[in-house]
Amino acid sequence: MIIENEFLQAEINAKGAELKSLKNTITHYEYMWGADPAYWAKTSPVLFPIVGALKDDTYYHEGKAYNLTRHGFARDFLFAEERLSDAEAVFSLSDNEKTRLHYPFAFRLSIRYRLEEDSLFCSYEVSNPEDRHTLPFSIGGHPAFAVGTDGNPPYHNHYLEFPDDDVLHCHLLEGNLITDRTITIPLENRRLLLRHELFYGDALVMKGLRSKQITLKNKVDERGIHFRHEGFPYFDIWAAKDADFVCLEPWCGIADGIQHNQQFDTKEGIQVLKAGETWRRGWEVACF
Repeated sequence: MIIENEFLQAEINAKGAELKSLKNTITHYEYMWGADPAYWAKTSPVLFPIVGALKDDTYYHEGKAYNLTRHGFARDFLFAEERLSDAEAVFSLSDNEKTRLHYPFAFRLSIRYRLEEDSLFCSYEVSNPEDRHTLPFSIGGHPAFAVGTDGNPPYHNHYLEFPDDDVLHCHLLEGNLITDRTITIPLENRRLLLRHELFYGDALVMKGLRSKQITLKNKVDERGIHFRHEGFPYFDIWAAKDADFVCLEPWCGIADGIQHNQQFDTKEGIQVLKAGETWRRGWEVACF
């Protein structure tokens, strides 16, 4: 589905409700990564009902073992589509026989995309349709923004700006699981200069990032985005090895710790909805 206004055009694939393209309507400048399978064949997958990896890809609920692969299953399912206007659309997914094999909970997940002037708003809504049982889940965004493609300034001429952070405290991964070991990455005038080597050791996973707006910009023509997020306790920055993109990922959830007992209800970052409750979060991309 394509939504558009006089400033931007966005294309969303019903499979995974994945944002595939975000272009300037006039210049056709593309802000999103092109999903080159030689590096990474995704653009902006939705992470649900887990974020990151489980220990042994397994969790336990009420004494029974369930298998879920990294980042969950939502990105692999076809969502129902509803166009609300030329510039707004909603995609929804509910539990079914296939989801209940790996995740024995009733749920409804809605993802709304809305264009307003030069900004795209993405909002997540998770509802618990049960009348008795709680719904444990995690959810996160994974949008990949193009950096240094199509004749634009090269990768190393771009930076990320964090207005409320002087350093980045990142948790190290071990076998895709979170450890207690951290590294500190200093910022230059609150800027992280992008270089491919930053991600050779995997993602930069942060807890408690203060900046709720991150600016991606190149130093040549100052083109870029403001990425705004609120209410996400975890944040991840990642790129595939030597690929010309950077992912800015707000998370309500995180991978298992290496010492976790695999009990789903006590998993770090798990969100819990009571019967009949609805949960909402969102992020925004302002393009310039």
